[in-house]
Amino acid sequence: MGYRALARALSDIAAMGGTPMAYFVSILVPEWAEKKWLDGFYRGMRMVGEQAGAVLAGGDTTRGEQLVCDVMVLGHAPVGRALRRDGARVGDAIYVSGELGVEARGQRVRFEPRLALGRYLLANRLATACMDVSDGLALDLHRLCVESGLAAELRGPLPVAKGVEEAVALTHGEDYELLFTAPARKRIPASFNGVPLTRIGRVVSGKAGRMTLEGKPLAAKGWDPFR
Repeated sequence: MGYRALARALSDIAAMGGTPMAYFVSILVPEWAEKKWLDGFYRGMRMVGEQAGAVLAGGDTTRGEQLVCDVMVLGHAPVGRALRRDGARVGDAIYVSGELGVEARGQRVRFEPRLALGRYLLANRLATACMDVSDGLALDLHRLCVESGLAAELRGPLPVAKGVEEAVALTHGEDYELLFTAPARKRIPASFNGVPLTRIGRVVSGKAGRMTLEGKPLAAKGWDPFR
């Protein structure tokens, strides 16, 4: 749980091509969370923090009726060059890293924030827009398109995890892969550090946020805590 709590926050730094520096943890500890449990929780957090080069720099600890944990990560990127959601342009190709729907199988305990990939895209000026897939590709691509004021056309086959239906993979969420756009003329490698990079479509003009998959409308469905 500690590993995942920090890893999902680091994923946001990865999506901006940033480098994490420090993290802050506020935790509400229930009666059942004794020292052994807390030691394990922070051990998992330190594991992913050390891998990312980030240190625990502060936070707050108090008692409560249920476990609540909030993590904030501080990172940096070159001034004016951090990857954002609103930079996609007409004609850009759409890519996603890794596989979609892995979490739907209920077998994955840990995942790797794509920090090195984010920095690679930024350093080589490959991506025009980028975000992490946390709430499902269908919903997150919709958000990227809305921010960029454009539409998207997707073509299969999508990189769906084995044993998972495409419809589930598109909407389940918890993938923490990078979704990015790049000029069609740019050469994007087939993989980066062993992680597949799959071209899944293109950015087109049209109503902001409109999406199609194989020519059919694709609804912006996924995990939305405010719906």
